Amino acid sequence: MSVLTSKKVLVPLATAAIAGALAVGSGADFSSTSGNTASTVTAGTLTQSNSKANASILNLSNMKPGDSVYGQVTITNTGSLGSIFSVTESATSGFTAGTLTEKIEDVTNSTSPVTVYSGNFGGAGTKALGSWAAGEARTYRVTVTLLSSATNTEQGKTASTAFAWNGTQTSPTVTNFDTSAVTPAP
Repeated sequence: MSVLTSKKVLVPLATAAIAGALAVGSGADFSSTSGNTASTVTAGTLTQSNSKANASILNLSNMKPGDSVYGQVTITNTGSLGSIFSVTESATSGFTAGTLTEKIEDVTNSTSPVTVYSGNFGGAGTKALGSWAAGEARTYRVTVTLLSSATNTEQGKTASTAFAWNGTQTSPTVTNFDTSAVTPAP
């Protein structure tokens, strides 16, 4: 074999050897990558609807001893969170104490009404109504009675009341996303 032919064979072999050495020396390694999509959290909502929003639950003029009047209102937890509800009553009355009475009942289950308050008109103050799930609705009936024992001194007197239906979030919790386990927050 001639020297020229040997060089023609050796030059490509040397070039391949040098390229291979560079590849090994360049630090080429196996690698792997994984990722997760964006993890998100969204705040819930705490809202309610009132079937008689900004309106009276009841009105009656010309009451006489023994008359009663009632009205109903439905409050719905329209938020995405559970809520602890209460009602706060503020009232004024020109009637003699004990002459005008009031009863507030939860009549959601009409066959088993639950009394929230029963006593003197305007005396309810703030009453707890329990925990409501998102979407839960309850109906309340307010009944006002002028006692049959009312005397002539009650003629022409007026009383009024307003109700504020309050919702507050339930206790904070910790949720394990992997198991859906929910526990009270520490």
